[in-house]
Amino acid sequence: MDATRAPDPMNGTALKSNLDGLSLPGWIYHDAEFLAAEKERIFAASWQVVCHVNDIPQAGDYHTLDFLGEPLVAVRDQHGGVNAFFNVCRHRAARILDGGAGHCSGRIVCPYHAWSYDLDGTLAAVPLRKEFADFSLHQYGLKPVETEIYRGFVFVRLQSGLPSVAQMLAPYADELAAYRLEELQPIGRVTLRTRHVNWKNVTDNYSDGMHINVAHPGLTRLFGQSYGIEARPWVDRMSGYLRDTPSSQRSERMYQSILPRAPHLPDDRQRLWVYFKLWPNVAFDIYPDQVDFMQMIPVSPTETLIREIAYAHPDSRREMKAARYLNWRINRQVSAEDKALIERVQTGMGSRSFSPGPLGRNEVSLRSFAQRLRHLIPESRLDRPPAPGWSQRHAMPHADTRNVHG
Repeated sequence: MDATRAPDPMNGTALKSNLDGLSLPGWIYHDAEFLAAEKERIFAASWQVVCHVNDIPQAGDYHTLDFLGEPLVAVRDQHGGVNAFFNVCRHRAARILDGGAGHCSGRIVCPYHAWSYDLDGTLAAVPLRKEFADFSLHQYGLKPVETEIYRGFVFVRLQSGLPSVAQMLAPYADELAAYRLEELQPIGRVTLRTRHVNWKNVTDNYSDGMHINVAHPGLTRLFGQSYGIEARPWVDRMSGYLRDTPSSQRSERMYQSILPRAPHLPDDRQRLWVYFKLWPNVAFDIYPDQVDFMQMIPVSPTETLIREIAYAHPDSRREMKAARYLNWRINRQVSAEDKALIERVQTGMGSRSFSPGPLGRNEVSLRSFAQRLRHLIPESRLDRPPAPGWSQRHAMPHADTRNVHG
């Protein structure tokens, strides 16, 4: 037997055991059973952003999130707290709140049979109450979802397993504190962009540093050779400093020259663009002028929904408004370039010719991601899919979330 292989008790095939330094196999980027395994072993315990607390400033304000078939909602209550629930009526399972964001006055009322809930999720009233057998209203409150508010952002997860968001981002706690994220205000609305690629192709590309100087001429003009990348157990960090040398492209040159000082930032942050990707699919783009979050949500094995919104500190200066507009123009071009890149990769992942290739020593984030994925879903060590039905036969009820990283 090959010394690098061990018997696979699940289906009689062989699981490769020594894969450090290699990329992931192509089949897991378009296989429906693999996505089913990811939903249970990766995403069920993952933290997902619903909104920022300042998206829902008043009692009754809400934001919804549909994640892997689960309708979720975060609501501001009468006491100023933020509660998150499954957006499902306890009577006949109707979706209660719609529209992505909105306001409900005083109570949450189901549009199907008018069961109504207080803003803390307690069932408050049932029409035609005498038609029902006796039950306590407290028995049928909205089902809560686990919630953590980290520096103003409302995170939820479907089941426990991972460390808290604060623990995951602890290596960068002091750095993030400088941005005073809890004070951010929305400067747009949630936008949804579809990409016809596997979600991992979007996140792989986000944390890939080697393509910047090859495929993003605008970022190269802005950063020169300053772009850097590092990987911690639960988070990747990428960053680049704006050069003083004027860009040859007008929007970039104007952004370089017009970007004003941000009063809340120290000197070493005034010209820094920094990116954080939280395992497995949430990212924050942090600029001196604004902050965006992005979620790469799988829709199917070959379709991903990118959900995002921009925030900023209140600043009425014309220069800051212009800088934010120019930032959008620059990153719209970067997004178009990335779209073309990941579509190329998705096509190649479907080729019978592709097998895992070597990762460079400085591709630390991709190494870390591959190692964690292989740990959580050992079938990803295989060159081809196992026999049909493997994801159900060997599903793990709770993901093993030990600190495995590259």
